[in-house]
Amino acid sequence: MALLSDQDSGDSPDAVMLRPPARAGFSCGGHSESQPFASRRDFLVRHGLGFGGLALAALHGINPFDAVAATTPAGPLPPKKPHFPAKAKAVIHIYAAGAPSTMDTWDPKPMLKRHDGKQIPGYGGLALASPFEFSKQGESGIEVSEIFPELGKHVDRMALIRSLQAEIPDHRIAAKALMTGSGLLNKPSLGSWTVYGLGTENQNMPGFVSLGGENSFRQSAFLPGIYQGCNVNYDPRTPLTELLSNISNPFTTVERQRNQLDLTRELNQIHAAKLQRDAQLEARIQAFEIAFNMQREALEAFDVAKEPQSMRDRYELQQNRQRNSNGTKLLIARRLVERGVRFVQVVTGGWDTHFDIGKSVRSAAAGIDQPAAALLTDLAESGLLDSTLVIWGGEFGRTPTAQSTTGLPGRDHNGKSMLTWMAGGGVKGGTVVGATDDFGGRAIENVADIHDLHATILALLGFDHERLTYRYNGRDFRLTDVYGRVISDVIA
Repeated sequence: MALLSDQDSGDSPDAVMLRPPARAGFSCGGHSESQPFASRRDFLVRHGLGFGGLALAALHGINPFDAVAATTPAGPLPPKKPHFPAKAKAVIHIYAAGAPSTMDTWDPKPMLKRHDGKQIPGYGGLALASPFEFSKQGESGIEVSEIFPELGKHVDRMALIRSLQAEIPDHRIAAKALMTGSGLLNKPSLGSWTVYGLGTENQNMPGFVSLGGENSFRQSAFLPGIYQGCNVNYDPRTPLTELLSNISNPFTTVERQRNQLDLTRELNQIHAAKLQRDAQLEARIQAFEIAFNMQREALEAFDVAKEPQSMRDRYELQQNRQRNSNGTKLLIARRLVERGVRFVQVVTGGWDTHFDIGKSVRSAAAGIDQPAAALLTDLAESGLLDSTLVIWGGEFGRTPTAQSTTGLPGRDHNGKSMLTWMAGGGVKGGTVVGATDDFGGRAIENVADIHDLHATILALLGFDHERLTYRYNGRDFRLTDVYGRVISDVIA
């Protein structure tokens, strides 16, 4: 291996240039096209330890003959520091798809019961009282619906935001806005911005994993493709080898896979140097790298059978003799966060309650109450809750009036009041922020929108939402666009 002095380059005199040997079967003019720099310490680490160092590098999926990989810090998504110190280092976002009604869940409205079946001014319909009783829970005395007997025990860990609003109460548009900040334009998702800002602590796993949901929920848009969420449409009935069927390669050895990826990277570097950089091609190669590394940890991370039976029972993996996919997803979310995944998005459903709220709302709550409570308990016991931000909420709210006056009525869409709770990761527990009117149909105090919610989440992660930007098409973009204020009352 040739060593060239770099004294005349203007860089540190401690730097040397490493010229790697041409790989067998491939050459380009008899030498490598790239000549990355490394410190003398890097040189000694890479070469002074001999075959032991080579074996260790191979064990961790690093090609020791690739100078680019050896001098790239911690892979494609190295950990990064936020703008300011923060407790939250990871996020588990539980998306309650379908839009939960606030007055049946976390925002009691006794006035609805007094006016049940009567016209209420300004709403153009008949009031529909909640069929559920509320009671004060925890030392904070926050009132919680009877449909959340287990989650109610955790209110002292939660901050409830009762005064959120959605601009357009359409499921697809509002859900996309909740995830990306825009219901109409293609913008990077919250998870993508999180990984862009913080990187990831485990190079063998994606920084952002989604368990179900639409493509737009995890899109990276104009951010580099490496920040897009890795989706696993998890079904507890599907064997792991089928669920993650593209991770392991039964036909090619790990060594040959490594050589293929290295050759692909070299070709891309030559293409970038001679012609142009192709962001999509680079993102695809980086995705291949992550998939290659996932062979060591992904199957194990998704294997909930490795958990003791008591833990599986806690998450209620079996509910009424049937598998509870929500419980399994949340247990996997905890296992992923344990392994350094930065952002986990869990999509749950059942909240599109247009009819028979007495049955439909109770059913939706039953599917998430015990698993979400188990998640909070589990994270607290392991010490991860302090550094993990847990978020629950839907895309908009529901009307205080009955959608139908016959049969078993439900509630229609309502963008003027919606609710989200957060716990862990720097959240001020036992807190209620904002308020709605006497019927729960309109936010009237500390009114906030999706941009405010996103600004608050980023603040809990240590970011000034106005400074976390990415330059694209001639301007600096951010998650909150040109809006957003931090809801400081939820931050401890």
